[in-house]
Amino acid sequence: MGVWRAVGALVLNRWAVAAGCALLTFKIWYKSTVGVCTSKRRLNGRTVLITGANTGIGLETAKDLARRGARVLLACRDTQRGLQALEEVLSEAGDGATVALLALDLASLESVRACAKHVLATEPRLDILVNNAGAGGLGSGLSRDGLHLGLQVNHFGPFLFTLLLVELLKKSAPSRIIFVSSKAHVRAQTLSVEDLDHARAKEMSDFAIYPMTKLCNVLISNELARRLRGSGVTVNSLHPGVVLTDFFRFLPAWFFAIFGSIARLFFKNAVEGAQTTIYAAVAEELEDVTGRYFVDCKEARAARQARDEALARAVWARSEQLVRLRPDERPTFHA
Repeated sequence: MGVWRAVGALVLNRWAVAAGCALLTFKIWYKSTVGVCTSKRRLNGRTVLITGANTGIGLETAKDLARRGARVLLACRDTQRGLQALEEVLSEAGDGATVALLALDLASLESVRACAKHVLATEPRLDILVNNAGAGGLGSGLSRDGLHLGLQVNHFGPFLFTLLLVELLKKSAPSRIIFVSSKAHVRAQTLSVEDLDHARAKEMSDFAIYPMTKLCNVLISNELARRLRGSGVTVNSLHPGVVLTDFFRFLPAWFFAIFGSIARLFFKNAVEGAQTTIYAAVAEELEDVTGRYFVDCKEARAARQARDEALARAVWARSEQLVRLRPDERPTFHA
């Protein structure tokens, strides 16, 4: 029996070694496909606003753009974590960096309006707006505005915030608007405007709501690009990759128990995940590029439904109604 146990252990060890080598090879290959922004462009004299900038992709984007000389506005829900992020960005960006903290809770349209009002009153220009903040696993509850909470944080809040700042972005042109979406948008294949209402959305699971919000990001990005064409403001969306960040903090513990090890092996880290956002913000070749979708610092093709212009217009119109956009808040668009 001792001989057979030894043989069995040898076989198992060889299988384990082979599996380990295969995993390592796959990881090396996967990491080699990660896009990297190679632009050396400086942003001296430019102002950048990044939502959800206190952690993950948003924080790494803020660090990079601050190092390039931009004035960086960190729009964060958690003031304490925002202050920590501000210190971290200042520390890494070095002498002369200008970084400011803004209070922004996308789950509150009052907070969205207050933050935008503050920006309009205090900032003479805004060159780059990065709609980065988002979350999954928020449940199907109502926000204080009577909207589906997951839809509000990922879609309605960024939609309203962007519209309120469009005129300042136009005044600062050439300028850029960036929506951090996700490849998950391909899973939302049957979106209708009725799905935006809480009565309908509350019947959906978190795993259905999140793709829907990311589809809305791409649809709104494309529609806004059409409306702003010729204004000097470009609008693009992107998939940052599958990134292991605090984004997953709302998901249940069993998710990490099952997928945690795989995630740590193959997900991008925050620096890698920020590369496509940075690329969309600074790349010289994108100066006049608008209404596009990017993955790993390259243009990619969004899902068919994300390119549906009629659906984009319908989502836009219903979103205006649901956020109760006032006439004085509506930007001027030229045909």
